[in-house]
Amino acid sequence: MEAIGEYLSSLSLSGLLSRIPAGVSQGLIWALMAIGVYITFRILDIADLSVDGTFSTGGAVTAILIIAGVPPIVAVIIAFFCGLLAGIVTGLLHTRLGIPAILAGILTQYALYSINLAIMGFKANTAISADNYNLVVSGRNVTLAIFISLAFVVAIIAALYWFFGTERGMSVRATGCNPQMSKAQGININLNKVIGLAISNGLVALSGSLFAQYSGFADVNSGRGAIVIGLAAVIIGEVIGDALLGKRMNFAFRMVFIAIGGIIYYLIYTLVLWLKMDPNMMKLFTAVIVAICLAAPYLKKVRKNSFRRAGKNSAGGRKDA
Repeated sequence: MEAIGEYLSSLSLSGLLSRIPAGVSQGLIWALMAIGVYITFRILDIADLSVDGTFSTGGAVTAILIIAGVPPIVAVIIAFFCGLLAGIVTGLLHTRLGIPAILAGILTQYALYSINLAIMGFKANTAISADNYNLVVSGRNVTLAIFISLAFVVAIIAALYWFFGTERGMSVRATGCNPQMSKAQGININLNKVIGLAISNGLVALSGSLFAQYSGFADVNSGRGAIVIGLAAVIIGEVIGDALLGKRMNFAFRMVFIAIGGIIYYLIYTLVLWLKMDPNMMKLFTAVIVAICLAAPYLKKVRKNSFRRAGKNSAGGRKDA
């Protein structure tokens, strides 16, 4: 009891409140990555594992370009296009070489580890301190980082809402919904898969670029587990959005709530740190959340079928009597 009392007394509510802005700013940065994951996971119905490598690519490219004297905002744009290129490679491996999408993503991620090391001069990490460079976002100024990250999120959501409302964007969505029917209607589903994977990985690299600047360094392992974090943000956002809006949950609201899911995830991470739990256990916690949320629709369906069968059996028993 004394140990519990000492532990509770060591927790400071003011300490938790002071950490919330940092959690929100990082959550907004990861929200961009979550939106990218949403494009492949929900729209294309593809589990793209290349994002773990693409996230690090965004940070590595940004760090090296900034050190070379390139303006940080230009470095962010170039990092985005590097992510596009990585997504195109994954798409071509899948569509042109016939490699299953999940294996194509793994191959791209595997190759990107060496590429990212080469970009950073075969060093595991590269520092880009806010003391030396005028970074787009920085953990030194959390309030400004929140506003800038929020501006990126709003701009990306608006751009995606416009794109997926165009003929090409709707054909990409149709490809994910029903590839066979889309192909029968004359839609080039292979091209649409490449486009979707490119946009997704571009956004992931953009997120990695901002995260490297916020953290003050790029690390070759910074994207490890990014796919699971992205899935957690997607699922958390969808659950909250469906609960609040129900049938009014359109495409724009879905992306908004996915961004909110990214923020909530990082706030949970902040709470874990405040509770002085081992942060290494966060990956286990995230995996459990994702597993439960992914299994929930199936378990709900199984439960309904069980009740339906029980009702039929009961009615059949009464008739026999």
